[in-house]
Amino acid sequence: MTHYQTIVPSHITRTLTTHTLHLKTWLAVSLFTLTALLGGIGGTVAARWLTPAAPASTPPPPAADRPAATETLPVTGLSPVVKATLPAVVNISTTKATRGQLDPGMGLPFFPDIFGPLPQQRPANSLGSGVVVSPDGYLLTNHHVVDGASDIKVTFADGRSLKAKLVGTDPKTDIAVLKVDEKNLPAIPLGDSNQLEVGDFVLAIGNPFDLGQTVTFGIVSALGRGNLGIETYEDFIQTDAAINPGNSGGALVNLQGKLVGINTAIIARGAQGNQGIGFAVPVSMARMVMEQLISKGRVVRGYLGVTLQDLNEALAKQFGVTGNRGVVITDVTADSPASRAGLQPGDVILEFNGQPVRDLRTLRLTVAQTPPGTTVQLRILRNKTPRDISAKLDELPEDQPLGALPGGGEDDRPNAPAGSALPGVTVGELSPAVRSRLNLKSGVIVRGVQPGSPAAEAGLQRDDIILQVNQQPVSSVAAFDAAVRQSQGEVLLRIFRGGANLFLVVPRDRN
Repeated sequence: MTHYQTIVPSHITRTLTTHTLHLKTWLAVSLFTLTALLGGIGGTVAARWLTPAAPASTPPPPAADRPAATETLPVTGLSPVVKATLPAVVNISTTKATRGQLDPGMGLPFFPDIFGPLPQQRPANSLGSGVVVSPDGYLLTNHHVVDGASDIKVTFADGRSLKAKLVGTDPKTDIAVLKVDEKNLPAIPLGDSNQLEVGDFVLAIGNPFDLGQTVTFGIVSALGRGNLGIETYEDFIQTDAAINPGNSGGALVNLQGKLVGINTAIIARGAQGNQGIGFAVPVSMARMVMEQLISKGRVVRGYLGVTLQDLNEALAKQFGVTGNRGVVITDVTADSPASRAGLQPGDVILEFNGQPVRDLRTLRLTVAQTPPGTTVQLRILRNKTPRDISAKLDELPEDQPLGALPGGGEDDRPNAPAGSALPGVTVGELSPAVRSRLNLKSGVIVRGVQPGSPAAEAGLQRDDIILQVNQQPVSSVAAFDAAVRQSQGEVLLRIFRGGANLFLVVPRDRN
């Protein structure tokens, strides 16, 4: 860092001071006297001419008639909020054992190099932040701050350092819970992140760049941010309060000094720090995870057993959906709550327990946060007809690996035909080996998609397996061509790709 200052020779400074002292004193007294006189006269004139006369008999409006007070920034700044919350935000340092190479000579002279390089456990340190949420020593932080740590140390604002125990972590939300053996700790009360609105003021408190406790100020820029590819379950609060490396696990608080989020991630686009786009896990989600980690040692989530896809305009038209809502089921897991309830691929879920379903992300979050064993009510659209279905949720099982892409080693493809009834698309028969390996009862495989064709623009790809045309199974190229020829204008395809099913709408003709 470069510091700048103005340099003036000392003898010149002293000379100017000596010769001008009396002149400055005389000018200061004269100006003060003149200002006082003009101020008195001007103040009287201004008061008479600029202040409208108010009737003496007009009383102040009663309290009930006054405008409602709005949340404003304190006149003295944000120091009262900071003083109340800063002691509960801690710095977290962790130590991890990493594999390295040990010098065969052990650092000693003349030791023969006869064994080759030996493995060595080298400590690696990382830094982050955390938040005390209970006086008896429970803290919230990020999973990625403590992931793989062999030793965790918590440093408080007053300089105390305590060893922390890992209670549990949840990688799917990037939340971890720590515990220190200490009582009467300063703790931040948990707020209600569901009451946040875009534009609300917030403070981000943490340990950026290992500088120590730092407070930044901003607003809630957006709510419900998802599809960022950061975590499995995403419902982020976006803020422009500066968040930098080291802020992870720190506190996002409102002007009432309540915790509303756990700072987690930033979008930097190649920069080394804040660009005004930071994300925090809502405290409502963090609280749910924390309570389960403390009481059960793991997070239990609800499970319906469906694969879902968001609706675009073309899909909504095909399924008869009006308005900006609903998600379509692309697959139903065998022996799952969905299959037992009778849900089918092509059903559109419009409501979950009476609440409109906006998109895939919010439905996944809602199902996951519903306790297993709960019977839920679904409003669906099947064949453009609404119906109500009840389903009893199970517990979410461990993740299953996706099926392999077709074609993996040996070439199971017979000779490809010249084309198909769908312009720009070449399809072939699905070989028995591929059908058995992927456990598919029907389908044809896409051998080629002409660049620039309607099918290519719709997203159809080589090696996709087309299972259905207009929700009717196709088991051969002839059946596929016949189904396409019966379509009017657009073709609704259900395809299998990379172990998952999805729907595509392909126009038969650009016109």
